[in-house]
Amino acid sequence: MATFARTLVTSALPYANGRIHIGHLAGAYLPADIFVRFLRMRGKDVLFVCGSDEHGVPITLRAMEEGTTPQAVIDRFHGENEAAFRAAGIDFDIYGRTSWPEHHAATAEFFRRLEAGGHIEKRTIQQYFSTKMSMFLPDRYVEGTCPKCGAANARGDQCDACGTSYEVTDLRDPRSAVPGDGSTPVLRDSQHWFLRLDRFQERLGAWLEAKTEWRANTRGTALGWLREGLRPRCVTRDTEWGVEIPVDDPERRGKRIYVWFDAPIGYVTNTRVWAARRGAPDAWERYWKAPDARIVHFIGKDNIPFHAIIFPAMLAGQGDYTLPDAVVANEYLNFLRAGEAAAVKFSKSRGTVVEVQAFVDTYGADRMRYYLTAIAPEGSDSEFSWTDFLRRTNGELADILGNFIHRSLSFAVKNFDARVPAAGALDEAGRRALAAVAERRDEVGRLIERFQFRQAQIAMLELARLGNRYFDEQQPWATRRSDPARCAGTLHVCLQLGAGLARMMGPFLPESAGRLAGMLGVEDPHAPGAWGRIGEDLLAEGAPIRPPEILFPKLMPEDVPQ
Repeated sequence: MATFARTLVTSALPYANGRIHIGHLAGAYLPADIFVRFLRMRGKDVLFVCGSDEHGVPITLRAMEEGTTPQAVIDRFHGENEAAFRAAGIDFDIYGRTSWPEHHAATAEFFRRLEAGGHIEKRTIQQYFSTKMSMFLPDRYVEGTCPKCGAANARGDQCDACGTSYEVTDLRDPRSAVPGDGSTPVLRDSQHWFLRLDRFQERLGAWLEAKTEWRANTRGTALGWLREGLRPRCVTRDTEWGVEIPVDDPERRGKRIYVWFDAPIGYVTNTRVWAARRGAPDAWERYWKAPDARIVHFIGKDNIPFHAIIFPAMLAGQGDYTLPDAVVANEYLNFLRAGEAAAVKFSKSRGTVVEVQAFVDTYGADRMRYYLTAIAPEGSDSEFSWTDFLRRTNGELADILGNFIHRSLSFAVKNFDARVPAAGALDEAGRRALAAVAERRDEVGRLIERFQFRQAQIAMLELARLGNRYFDEQQPWATRRSDPARCAGTLHVCLQLGAGLARMMGPFLPESAGRLAGMLGVEDPHAPGAWGRIGEDLLAEGAPIRPPEILFPKLMPEDVPQ
């Protein structure tokens, strides 16, 4: 894998029209956070940016439903979602807003540079219009039947059932989604501005052909767009909410920049604001324009065309920006009710939404992080179920990881005066166990670098499994009297494994990693360079240790919804 001086990591900007749920977290945010924490622990220069997408039609629709303003909606949910991310341990360097004046300016700059390069053109198109409400209907103001898979209630620009993007006029049986409307719209002429994606066909083709290491879903979707031939795409919409179109043209009245044009520019805006707040306003260019920097986008699969085709074209059209090195797209996480055979999409109306803040408040952040990583929809859709959550958190977190830590620390505290016993002359089993720490470190690191987070967490847990086997095989409860030196060596090895685990857990279970480090008296597991020291003798003989806390108390069946 290529070596980079800096890494910019982005997570898709969530709409500020509702609270984030665990399906969102599993897709674009938790995997990115694991990756970023790993890079920080290796002492790498990494910047993690995200923020609220505040110009989408879902926001104006919510405002209509509530009888309030879009500004009131975004102000509420921006704050709530930022707090939920913090509660989940998602450690952004900046969590910005597309309603910021800086973002409006950055979007206008992108548009003007594309226009100056001949990549923007004005066209007359047919747009749906509600005669009942006397208004044009942007994409998500229209619902109908998907033109590809036939699913009902498809949105005007994209089908959630099959993931297909299309023009709103391709929708079958269209109807207005505006609250209080529901009428069948009519087509009327409207002036709009288009991004000439076709002008980037060759460059994007060459760029994507080289991305052989990308996940199949991401690369396959993007190459499919190229095979069909890129076509000009409308970048404006008939709405009063959003970034104004930066042209001197009377036709721009009542229109704004399309949210899928301005939203990814939010990554740039947030990097600029981050740099300005640090007193180095030009530092953002080191992440966006330097050849020794890489950009890694984490998204859900519905965002693949925008991050693997449209935004790269927008960047290429600027002339001096770096194209993304990786676009990591997860599939969907669905909800499986107890007793039902098929999983369903997360939906408030179906009662299948599990909000992040509520989950953390009830079960803690690390239980959530562990389970969502264990079932991460990396290669295909996956299922969340309360039954499986209970099984895994008890059977893996408590019985394997928590058990190894607790039994090792408890035995050492009781029998060695709460100090790290001497290693002595370790036998082959002890030496192999210590060598396994560095081996696990390298395997976990390789898997994280390849964005294989499920397997990386399994590899981390394997060190605790090994520790439990070693403890059982060495039988320190017996050798405590028959061979005290061997017993001391056994516990020395177990505590060193625990110290390695305290760091190896860092990207996955940051809160628990910190608590374990405190029990063992080792440095902050998240410190820069801490990853490379996994496998060293982190605990000095005779160093004090603390009585163990129970890291993962077991849950009872009645503790989770049935």
